Amino acid sequence: MLSVITVPDEDTPAAFPAHWHNAAEFVVAQKDGCKYRINDDIHTLASGDVLLIWPHQIHEIVSVPPSGASFMQFSAELIENHPDLLSVTGFLYDLHLLRYREFPELTAFIADHIDAIKKIHTASDPLAGTRSRLCIYEMLLEIGDHCIAKNRESGRITDTANISWQYIHAACRYIAENATENLTQAEVAEKVGLSTYYFSKLFNRYMHESFPAYLAGLRVRKATGFLLDPTLSVTECAFMAGFQSTTAFNKAFHDITGYAPREYRKLYR
Repeated sequence: MLSVITVPDEDTPAAFPAHWHNAAEFVVAQKDGCKYRINDDIHTLASGDVLLIWPHQIHEIVSVPPSGASFMQFSAELIENHPDLLSVTGFLYDLHLLRYREFPELTAFIADHIDAIKKIHTASDPLAGTRSRLCIYEMLLEIGDHCIAKNRESGRITDTANISWQYIHAACRYIAENATENLTQAEVAEKVGLSTYYFSKLFNRYMHESFPAYLAGLRVRKATGFLLDPTLSVTECAFMAGFQSTTAFNKAFHDITGYAPREYRKLYR
């Protein structure tokens, strides 16, 4: 089982087959030509580029030159136990490649923080765990700000100071905290003080997906965490994640991951 923060001593392997884990993995390219696959997309990194692989995402090291990249991993709980971060994962988890030539300050910031975490882990510091977590959250905040700004420019996120966005943000927090319960759109709308009809319109406008689709995505991520436990059946994972039927679970899981739950489980590393 992965510890909360993992900083490998060895170099990134030259290749590694498709797999997933319950952790985020941040990669910094040291040389040109590092090639990775995330889901169905191939990313070829140049020196200084940063690749963000989020928890539960299927990924593969296609080819990396010797000493071509460094990486670190941290548990999904550092994201998923914080409603603010969890509420924006719909945007955050779509962001993978940060080019140094486009975002030199952000990529350098991430690389410097990963180096700092490596130094913390090699020092005899009783507060090493806390210092490392602070570095993780500083990176996540910078990446989150970048992601929100990028989506605002594209029109996917409108003014976050707008009262309507505040309603949706509060709703996303509530959904994240209660995703495994028998949650309805009407309940969430009432919780934030809106009619179900108006809430549905706002949610689609700001999140660019329906409430049922958003909830299914959260539940699938919950289910992938449960799939780590070999003592649980796929059916048990489905119901623990909040799905009301295995049919709905299997369809949502395949739509989101591209795999059947049993196939996906076999790819865990």
